[in-house]
This record gives sequence, structure tokens and C-alpha cells, in this order.
Amino acid sequence: MALMTSDKILEYLPNLFETDIKGDVEIFKNLEKFLVFDEGYIFYANPNSLQLKYFYKKHPNYYKDLVFDIDKNTKDFIFSKESIICDDTHNIILEIGLNGANQHSYIISKLAIKSTVFGIIILSKREKNYYSKIDLDALKAASSIISYILKDVELSNVFKIQLKALKDGIVEKNQAYKTIKEQNEKILEADRIKNEFLANVSHELRTPLNSILGFADILGAELYGNLNNKQKEYIDDIKVSATHQLGMINEVLDMSKLEANAMKVVKSNFWISRAVNEVSNLLMPLAKKKGIKINSDLSQDFEVFADYQKIQQILYNLGSNAIKYSPENDEIEIAVFKGNNNFKLAVHDNGIGIDPKYHGKIFAKFVQLDNAYTKKESSTGLGLTITKELVELHGGKISVISEINNGSTFIVEIPQG
Repeated sequence: MALMTSDKILEYLPNLFETDIKGDVEIFKNLEKFLVFDEGYIFYANPNSLQLKYFYKKHPNYYKDLVFDIDKNTKDFIFSKESIICDDTHNIILEIGLNGANQHSYIISKLAIKSTVFGIIILSKREKNYYSKIDLDALKAASSIISYILKDVELSNVFKIQLKALKDGIVEKNQAYKTIKEQNEKILEADRIKNEFLANVSHELRTPLNSILGFADILGAELYGNLNNKQKEYIDDIKVSATHQLGMINEVLDMSKLEANAMKVVKSNFWISRAVNEVSNLLMPLAKKKGIKINSDLSQDFEVFADYQKIQQILYNLGSNAIKYSPENDEIEIAVFKGNNNFKLAVHDNGIGIDPKYHGKIFAKFVQLDNAYTKKESSTGLGLTITKELVELHGGKISVISEINNGSTFIVEIPQG
């Protein structure tokens, strides 16, 4: 059972941010300070499978990145917002084989960023009927914080990959560059400063934002008391502003991944309507703030074989841009089309438009068009660059149809298969 009451757990949660989290051991060690469990697992969710990412006191037959296929009932449960107490007869426990680990009591909570579920955390005990609602509430509260911590771990791993790539390149090419040793030292120093700067700034910015978003989620869920309408409005404002800032930081993270060749494509089969509907839900707070209606043309719904998360990110980047540069109380449209050997995604807005002379430049890093309207919108200038890279990772291409004051249509073509 929980080692603390619900109120005491809330007091302890900020300590999760004070620990130097380096991986699964630290996450579960922190959970042990207010929850009792024999085994712990964190799975990342894909549309039709679960992938084991972190574990503690692991099952002997498990290893990192082991993938489990799941049926429709399990998929529906994972992508819902439920968190449950169950025993070893529950469908999800059977599908991932935990019932053979001599564990009889389980609590399961979701991991989510910006209302999108990306995984689950499972804790278990040998004793039957061990867990209570207090335990479940404690795990639900902690999972909001852990979701953002996992993204920080991912960021740290990217910088390690960049550093290793840099060191390997120096060793392999040392002989060839002896004559320009002084220039190399300057380059290395510049890269070291850049990496340290990105690591420090990302940590300093993401840590308080993680805390803000995590506790805003907890307050918004009304786990510890009802809120009045004005309080709910303020919490929504906090989440929108913090999410916008976190999105800008994540763009820097994604660019770092692409430059370090750490961005991989993991393809699976899924219906395109699912990606469009989930992105529309994610865009809703941004659209609502400007009174913009999101129209989704799903008259053609079809199954595709692509990287689900990256297709979502492509749609989100284009959709958020469309909202950002549209006038208030307008509308945007997201449409999908199936070709013979490819599929197309189109995002249209009635906004400020783009002069044709800039069409070849807008996908370059840090490019921001210079006009009075865009100066009012904060941006890293990386969104379209990242979108183009994600499209090209799929072997596809992106284009734009636009004129000044006549809106814009971005068209993405992805090979099928």
C-alpha cells in the first residue's frame, strides 16, 4: 500500500525534479519512496503494439525494446484516459506475459504529453488484492510528472549520441587533419560550447515547464478538489502557454536529433483518420484561443504504412502554423487523399499567405518571413524545417501553394509502403 497519504504524496512530487534522472532505476527508486511494488515496467505504445522501454526488478524473459502485439480491447484501454487496479487475469497483463511472473496485484496508469497517451506504467505485487484507490491516485499523479521526465531523459541521450559521433569523427580523421590542428581545436571548442549551451538551456527551461504542466494536469483533473469556472480557465491558460513554450524547446530537440542522425522511422499500419482526429484534438486549445474552426476532410479513410508519431508531428506542425497565421474567427482545413502508390496530406488556411519568391526558402533553418504580422508570433523558425526532414525520412516530399493575402496550402506526399 502507499507509504504516504494523498496530501503527503503531492508534497513529495516536486522532489522528482530535484533528482538527476538518468534512466529507469532513478524513476522507480523515486516511486518506491511513496509506493510499494515488487516489479515495475514502462511501455511505449504504438497503434498495434507495446514496446518495453524501462523496467525494474525485471521479468527474466524481458529485455529492453521487446515488442508485444496487442488486440483491439487492449489498444482501446491504452489510448483511453483510464487508470486501473487489476489482477493477473486482466487482458493487458495476459498479452504481455506478466501473469507468469508470480505477481497477482497490479496498478496501471497512462503516460501522456499534451493529452496524447504515449505509453503506460505498471507496478505489481505478489500479494492478491494489495492495491487501493490511494495507490492508484498516487501513481496517476506521479505519471503526469514522469511523462515529462522521460522526455528529459530522451534529450540527454541525444546529446550523448552527438558527442560520441563527434569523438568518433575526430579519431577516424585525425591523421588527415594534422595540418589544420589549430582550426580543428576551434571547431571542437565551438561544438563543445554549443552542446553545453543546448544541454543547460534545455534543462533550465524544460524542468520548470515540466513542473508547471504536470501540476496543471493534476489540478485540471480535480483529483484533490473541485474547481470553479474561473480557476479552470486559468489552468487552461497556463497549459496553453507552457505547452507553446515546451513546443519551441522540443523543436530544438528534434533538430538536434536530426543533425545527430538519431531520428529513426518506425513504420506500422494505421488508419489515417486516427492520426488526423488526434492531431485535431491536440490543436483544439490553440484554435479555440483564436476562435478558429478545424475542418477535417476524411471522406477518404484508408490504412497507411508509416511512422505514426512522425505523421502526427507533420500534421501538428502544419496545423499549428495554419492557426498561427490565420485571422481570428476563421477556419483551417486538414484533408487526406489516397493515390496509387502514395498518400497525400493537405493543410489549408485563409491567412496572410506567402510571396512565391519565398517558397524555396521557408523550409530552411531559422527562416522567418519579415512582415508586421509574423513579428507578433513567437517561433524558433525550425517548424517547417523539421516537417520537411520528417517527410523526407519517409522518402516523401512537401510543397506549398500560396500567394500574399490568399492563404496557404501545404501538401505532403508520402510513398505507400
